[in-house]
Amino acid sequence: MALNSVWVVVDRSADKVASVAFELLTKARQVAASVEAVTWGDASGIAEQIGAYGATALHTVGDLGGGLPGPAVAAAIAEKVSGGSGPDAIFLAQSYNGRDIAGRLSARIDVPVLTNIVNLSEDGLTTEHAIFGGTEILNAKFTGSGPGLYVIRAKSFAPEESGGAAAAVDTWAVPELGPVGAARIVSSHVEETQGPKLDEAAVVVSGGRGLGDAGSYKLIEDLAKLLKGAPGASRAIVDAGWVPYSHQVGQTGKTVKPTVYIACGISGATQHMVGMKSAKNIIAVNKDQEAPIFSISDLGVVGDVKKVLPQLIEALQKRG
Repeated sequence: MALNSVWVVVDRSADKVASVAFELLTKARQVAASVEAVTWGDASGIAEQIGAYGATALHTVGDLGGGLPGPAVAAAIAEKVSGGSGPDAIFLAQSYNGRDIAGRLSARIDVPVLTNIVNLSEDGLTTEHAIFGGTEILNAKFTGSGPGLYVIRAKSFAPEESGGAAAAVDTWAVPELGPVGAARIVSSHVEETQGPKLDEAAVVVSGGRGLGDAGSYKLIEDLAKLLKGAPGASRAIVDAGWVPYSHQVGQTGKTVKPTVYIACGISGATQHMVGMKSAKNIIAVNKDQEAPIFSISDLGVVGDVKKVLPQLIEALQKRG
């Protein structure tokens, strides 16, 4: 292993660990001899989960007091790095918190950040980045001193437990933050959903412009429910206001890697395909037989989704 030590920033909401954290811990374990995790809040409730994926230690900056994770976590890590006890690399998720922490940490310790990483070499030194809407892959690596900051896209790696014991928990002191620590979260909104989350579902059914109108999106929701999956959408219908942004799949939306992805009325712009082309099985329904989505599909159905989907839904309902 080329890396001696990797720290993984564990994104979370209360005691719910973001699934991407397990992906990063798995990869860290594969490229480094030692893996430790950094988070915020009470960490005792997640120590067993984090240890199961290979981290021996779980460091927390403690209660944020209503503040944002970014300033506290970045400052605490920077102090450890400046004191000479930092790792070879720090893995962060390409999430709101991950990018915020990475940017603040980069400024504090004066090292660059590699973002939008979709793969790492076996020695953990060379990164791969999807560019030009996912049509090309760029390779990069850190050459300077200091820990490399790796911001990694979700679904880039498969999470695998290591069978490790619960991680040892300790609390890191947070240096004086000054004005950057003054921001407080006064309210938050969690969108109500039914069924599995879009980025965790085994089956995803997505709709695009081919649906014709906002009302036809109900076909997507009904089919997803029957298949115990999650409904998704292309950017086109999100921008049109048919569905909320939380449904968007693609380069500027969520990255999904389900067992089955069903694209309904989606032409297959590269920006959309970069977010779903790693699905194990891809099914496309589109009346344009020249639609780019068919080039990556395992099964293609040439037809109007407003005629095909009602028949499929009816058949599934009859099966019970």
